[in-house]
Amino acid sequence: MTLPHNKGLGGHSDGDVLLHAITDALLGAVAAPDIGSLFPPSDPQWKGADSVVFLQEALKRIGDAGYVVANLDSTLILSAPKIGPHAQALRAHIAELLDIPGETIGLKAKTPEGMGTDNAAIAHVVVLLQRKPAQKKRSK
Repeated sequence: MTLPHNKGLGGHSDGDVLLHAITDALLGAVAAPDIGSLFPPSDPQWKGADSVVFLQEALKRIGDAGYVVANLDSTLILSAPKIGPHAQALRAHIAELLDIPGETIGLKAKTPEGMGTDNAAIAHVVVLLQRKPAQKKRSK
């Protein structure tokens, strides 16, 4: 998703601060390497890469570890653009990417008042994983 704004985020990949934070939260939940270790900015193949690629790798790793995402809570800290008008669409997009219901996704936005980070976009994400249901063996 692209939010309309006269400035963009700098980054080696597409600079999607929220998807990067979600990816790192998922990887951290299963003690996997972080996003920078798996997709180093020194590797030219990741220049301009879609952050969905990174998220898909994190989802694969949590699946391989026997987990699925139960819910997610996120906080964006940025001066602009305003997130409120886009919050529902962002939640729906994240829900689709994670294959979980939209009502299990928290999304909040704060301004960086007094933090000295007016030109930055920061995202904090917490995820709850649950064990995959055991597969029943078929009888012959």
